[in-house]
Amino acid sequence: MLPSTFLHEALPSRVLFGRGTLSRVSEEAQRLGMHRALVLTTPQRADQGEQVRALLGSAGSGLFTNARMHTPTDVTEQACREVTSLGCDGVVAIGGGSTTGLAKAIALRTDLPQIVVPTTYAGSEVTAILGETEGGRKVTQRTLKVLPETVIYDVDLTLGLPVFISVTSGLNAIAHAAEALYAPQVSPIVAMTAEEGVRTLVHALPHLVDDPLDVDARAEALYGAWLCGVCLGLVGMALHHKLCHVLGGTFNLPHAETHSVMLPHVLAYNLAASEEARMRLGRAMGADDPALALRNLAERLGAPTALRAIGLPEGGIAEAARIAVSSPYPNPRPFDEAAIAALLRRAWAGERPATV
Repeated sequence: MLPSTFLHEALPSRVLFGRGTLSRVSEEAQRLGMHRALVLTTPQRADQGEQVRALLGSAGSGLFTNARMHTPTDVTEQACREVTSLGCDGVVAIGGGSTTGLAKAIALRTDLPQIVVPTTYAGSEVTAILGETEGGRKVTQRTLKVLPETVIYDVDLTLGLPVFISVTSGLNAIAHAAEALYAPQVSPIVAMTAEEGVRTLVHALPHLVDDPLDVDARAEALYGAWLCGVCLGLVGMALHHKLCHVLGGTFNLPHAETHSVMLPHVLAYNLAASEEARMRLGRAMGADDPALALRNLAERLGAPTALRAIGLPEGGIAEAARIAVSSPYPNPRPFDEAAIAALLRRAWAGERPATV
């Protein structure tokens, strides 16, 4: 049923999608007026950074290869010093969420234009959201200053993405769409996009596990990740993202793997309070119980299913619950510290998601 009133506000971003689209990075830099761009990567993707700098030609003034998970502010300060030293007038990021986060953090401080070339299914490249970590705490903000001007999706760049990273970043993307379905700002357009994003990724990811070089599956997964990222960019975040930000920022747990573990448990908790979200997710996944279906999918894909397996000490459960309730995000179902601790304990032990 169509809601009687709703608000929908699209974000101004330019997307190039296809195979071989990285070759157009110089054209996009020129369009944005970049003459001295700083290329950003993680240490593991330095070779791709050199490739991008070569494609930029004279517009590629430098390469910064120290992007790190959870966007630590000290790394951002280091990169900003490089921007100032080289007199850069834009940044080009190639990689996953860590590199995209660094580009956004630089843009926040300098207002420089960004080109982002995602190589995983993180989805943050199409959002105006930035999460930064300092002193063991991850703080998230939403501002158009960090929205990349251009996103270049090149399916070919994902063909070599390891299966494990493909799976966990894909499940991370599903989390964006799933929480969008019960966000206060959800509109019919967001709901439709979220359902299609989940459906697309749920279909594509098993094919990637079976054949990592399946170009059609790779294209489908990248498309699905884009849709899910768009949803995150248009609505607010809820309990799942809050818990993942706490676990990542405080305990330095790996970002995508944390989402993979947590999402079935949070959905089991929240879908009891949102029939519309449960119906749409069930339809997208072909299941009556979306939370259990997602857990089964994670197992089928070989993704982690327990927080203890990805580095959370048992003693961290109580601390994470306390931090999460100290500054909560809006959520469709009320919660307190005891409820969150119980949810986290099930996730820590790798138990099946349970509605409580």
